Amino acid sequence: MPEALPGADRIPRYALQEFHNLPNGNYSKHVTHGYGKGFDIAMLGVMKSRRQALAEELADCRSVLDLGCGAGHAAGAIHERGVPDVWGLDPSPYLLQHAARSYPEIRFVQGVAEETEFPDERFDGLCACFLFHELPPRAIEGALAECHRILRPGGKLVITEPGHEHWKAPVLPLIRRYGWRGLYFRSLASLVYEPFLAAFHGDDLADVLARHGFSEICVENEFPTTRWTAVRR
Repeated sequence: MPEALPGADRIPRYALQEFHNLPNGNYSKHVTHGYGKGFDIAMLGVMKSRRQALAEELADCRSVLDLGCGAGHAAGAIHERGVPDVWGLDPSPYLLQHAARSYPEIRFVQGVAEETEFPDERFDGLCACFLFHELPPRAIEGALAECHRILRPGGKLVITEPGHEHWKAPVLPLIRRYGWRGLYFRSLASLVYEPFLAAFHGDDLADVLARHGFSEICVENEFPTTRWTAVRR
């Protein structure tokens, strides 16, 4: 990490690993700027509609926290949908700087999903877009326990992650079903380094959500992503 990195003492070791074949990428102002724009390009533009769907799920909320907000695009979509009190949280101060410049009306803070430091039942909506597949299993457990703590009873949690299908399915069935896009996303999943992706896809997130006090769990598969919505009991 760069010397004197803000909040370095609060960044867990798992978050300091190499992700996406970008050494030190989350802790470099130059690389995070490029990644904030390049991610949507690499995903062939599908993330705009996915963020809009996520925002639609939370449109009736008054206060929403975007966990692992990155460059702030999901938080921005939620605010544009009319939610008045929107926050974003991420361990990387560089990503937070980009997010704050792009969305000055949103409050961004440094932290991790498993220890947000927000008060109990602070929010009536939470979201995470492409966060949980980058967490080791113990951090997923901790993050969902924290989500239950800071979400009001009846509040909604919305999670969007890479889908399982293009990570494990054979190439030919993907091509038959999705054409060249099937081959593209299968190749992307194979080539982009994600240290915890196998563990994430090896568990059933719906079961983990239920174990941590969430109900009314709905799973929507929209190639190449999956969205989970759940209500805090």
